[in-house]
Amino acid sequence: MTLPRDGDEEGADGPPPARPGASVFTIEGRAAPGLFVVGWLASILGLSLAVIGVLGGSILFAFFVGPGLLSLGLIAGAGNQALERRARGEPYAGPSPFVVFGAIVAVSYFVGAILGVVLEGLFAAAGIDVSGPIGQLIGGLLTAAVFLAVIRLTVVGTGAVSWSEMGLRRFDRTAVSELVTGAAFAVPVIAITVVVGLVLVSIFGVVSPSPLPPTGQLSGLLVQLVAGAIVAPIAEEIVFRGFAITAWRRTIGDQRAIVRAALLFALAHVVAVEAASFGEAIGLIAVGMGTRLPVAWALGVLFVRTGSLWAPIGLHAVFNGLLLTLAHVAQTSGTAPVG
Repeated sequence: MTLPRDGDEEGADGPPPARPGASVFTIEGRAAPGLFVVGWLASILGLSLAVIGVLGGSILFAFFVGPGLLSLGLIAGAGNQALERRARGEPYAGPSPFVVFGAIVAVSYFVGAILGVVLEGLFAAAGIDVSGPIGQLIGGLLTAAVFLAVIRLTVVGTGAVSWSEMGLRRFDRTAVSELVTGAAFAVPVIAITVVVGLVLVSIFGVVSPSPLPPTGQLSGLLVQLVAGAIVAPIAEEIVFRGFAITAWRRTIGDQRAIVRAALLFALAHVVAVEAASFGEAIGLIAVGMGTRLPVAWALGVLFVRTGSLWAPIGLHAVFNGLLLTLAHVAQTSGTAPVG
C-alpha cells in the first residue's frame, strides 16, 4: 500500500475529503470561505449591537447599525449555505428557511427604520396618521417588498428554487378555480380558530391583539382589506408555503414540511410581541401562535395537494378579509368581538 504524498488529497484513487458541515467552524474546504466568514461575523456582531441598543436605549444600534449588520450577515450566510449544499450534492441546494426568515426580519427592521424616518416626516406634513390605515397599507407594501426581495436574492438568485417551483403560476382560469377552492375552506378554518382561541384565552387570560385593529370607518376597512387580504396573503404565501415547504419537503417529506412551515408561520406573527411582564409575554405568544396554527396547517395542505400558491392565497385572503370585516362590524354595532 502506497501512502499519499504531500500535496495529494486522498491518494490516486481515494474518495475526496468530506466537506465541512454548517456546525464545523473552519474555512478549509469551504465552497465560499469569504461568505462563511462574513456571514458568521456580521451576524454575531449585528445581533450583539442590536441587543446592546435595546438594553441601552440606543436607537442607532437597535434599529440601524445592529439590524444592518445582521441583515448583511444572514444574507451572506444564506448564500454560503446554498453554495455548500450544492457542492455536497444535497437534494435541496439552498439556504435554510430559518436563515431566510431571520434575514427577512432583520432587513424589515433596517429598511423600516430608514424609511420610517422619511415617511413620518412626509405624513406629518400631509396631516396623515402614520399608525392609521394608510400607514398600515404602506407598511404592508414595504414588508411585502422585503419578503420578495430577500427570496429573490437568496433563493431564486442562488438557483435553489424557482418561482414556478414555489407554485407561483400564471393567473388564468385554473388559478381562479384554485382561488375559489381555497376560499371555500375559510369559514370552517375560522370556526376551528375561534374554538382554539377561546380555549387558549381561558387558559392564559390574555387576548392576542390584531395587527390591523378596526378603525370604525368604512374607508379604513377598505384600505385594511387591501393590506390584510391582498398584499399580506400573497407575500406570506410565497415565503411560508411556496419557499419554505418546497425547500423542506425535498429533505424531510411533505407532512413534516407542512408542520415545520406552520410553526414558522405562527412564530413570525409573535416575534414583535409586546407585554408588561414575562408571564403576559408567554401568554400572548401561546395565544398568538396557537390561533394561527390551524390556518397555517390548512394552507400547507392546500399547497402540497394542489402544487399551486393560488389555493392557499385564496384561503388566506378570505380568512383575513372575513376577520377584518367581522371586527369592523362588531365595533360599529357596539358588539364586543369574541375572544
